[in-house]
Amino acid sequence: MTPDPLSMADKTPQGDDADVVLDTRTKTQRPPLYKVLLLNDDYTPMEFVVHVLERFFGMTHAQAFELMLTVHKKGLAVVGVFSFEVAETKVSQVMDFARRHQHPLQCTMEKE
Repeated sequence: MTPDPLSMADKTPQGDDADVVLDTRTKTQRPPLYKVLLLNDDYTPMEFVVHVLERFFGMTHAQAFELMLTVHKKGLAVVGVFSFEVAETKVSQVMDFARRHQHPLQCTMEKE
């Protein structure tokens, strides 16, 4: 003979939180992304900007040349979107490299 499910429920102890089961899941958020921007100036040679884009942003010569023209014509361009740490490192590398070569090239970052 099978026990009646209703009669079994009557015999279970009733506690304040015995009947409540919470399944909580923490939702991980993606870290915010940052745009790295290259700014135009009247003194940095175009070929130096192309070299920077190839060296620090892994662009082909054609991609770097195209983006350099965008910077030249529009005054600035987004050269990449990265996590905070990567963007900060890229900006620092570009700025240090430009200073070592005595160019006033400016590279900044802003939250996307």
